[in-house]
Amino acid sequence: MAEGEGSGTVTPGEEEEESGISMVEVLEEEQERELDAAAVLGASDDTSCTYDQGHMKRQALYACMTCCPADSELLAGVCLACSYHCHEDHELVELYTKRHFRCDCGNSKFSQNSCKLLKDKLPENPENCYNHNFRGSYCTCKRPYPDPEDTVEDEMIQCCVCEDWYHGRHQGGKTPSDSEFAEMICSQCLTKHDFLAHYLGLTVSVVKREESKASVDVETGADKSTKKDTSASVKSEENEPKGKKEVTKEEEKADDNANVKKCESAECKLKTLVKQEFPEGAAFFSMNWRKQLCTCDECKAKYEAEGVSFLLDEEDTVSFYEESGKNRHRSHSAPVQRELEALSSLDRVVRTEMVHEYNTLSSSLREYLRKFAENKKVVRDEDIREFFSQLTANKKQRPGSSVQLFCK
Repeated sequence: MAEGEGSGTVTPGEEEEESGISMVEVLEEEQERELDAAAVLGASDDTSCTYDQGHMKRQALYACMTCCPADSELLAGVCLACSYHCHEDHELVELYTKRHFRCDCGNSKFSQNSCKLLKDKLPENPENCYNHNFRGSYCTCKRPYPDPEDTVEDEMIQCCVCEDWYHGRHQGGKTPSDSEFAEMICSQCLTKHDFLAHYLGLTVSVVKREESKASVDVETGADKSTKKDTSASVKSEENEPKGKKEVTKEEEKADDNANVKKCESAECKLKTLVKQEFPEGAAFFSMNWRKQLCTCDECKAKYEAEGVSFLLDEEDTVSFYEESGKNRHRSHSAPVQRELEALSSLDRVVRTEMVHEYNTLSSSLREYLRKFAENKKVVRDEDIREFFSQLTANKKQRPGSSVQLFCK
């Protein structure tokens, strides 16, 4: 590696400029990639089938187009481990995550392919829910993703109710940034569940213009109701005759029981909320909007009847699933600072060469993996070993470098 002109030395700033990226950036970028992967895979095990865990609250799933072709009537999903060990050479569609699902691998839908990880399985999983995603199509346009014929750049967003994925332009076209909303409910699901019309005030963009006309904040409404009741109580006490007899303990206990019953039969929140018209497209809800949902017996029965009781479960959200996966990864990995301390003891030339090597490795690996993405194939251990074997065979010592470059 040539030294800097003039002084004969290279400052840390010049080293970073020469390499195009600092060691801190290299490690932070790698950690970010690992966290992104952990967020998608959650606590998934790549060696054990999840079937024994029953219908999991949420897990990463894949649809095998080789075993269950898109033009057939068979719809099935397999867990991460089965995608590696039972369908390694098959055409797989990544479904991201689905709720309350049990791995189908090896059951009656896979007549030609048994599960290599777990043999004893029921013929079917009747509680599993399927949609056209399991055929490799998404949105109202029913197109694949990625779509080779679609030239329009458009982010796809998952509905938190039906769990289908939609193009923003096919759900009204007005999509806020990721940091502005927590969950999206598609236009189809909005109309299916009319109680959601009472909670449109909790959206962040689609009905924001309506907020000035009618306040629908649940907690605000509760506060107003409380103040009103307090005022009425004060007036009642003021109008009460001064010669009122002393309340006995029995009467006091009876009043307490009456208050408990009154709390248990509290009015439904929907009675204090303004019902609004649904937007033409999807609705984008703010963080923790589910906590504002009414939990009276009548509303709970309605959620149950419409199959959306999961909305009351905080652990059902994708954000909870992703954060759990990230936390699990953090607990099993060394922090960046520790790696930086180890690298700081290395010679500057070695550190610079490592950055160059990282850039070369990163670009080569992306190019190598692109063919797997285009052909929708799973990357196996053998493929990774083949890549590094080729990289080592093609590696040549850089002219002027005192460091032997190699990759294990």
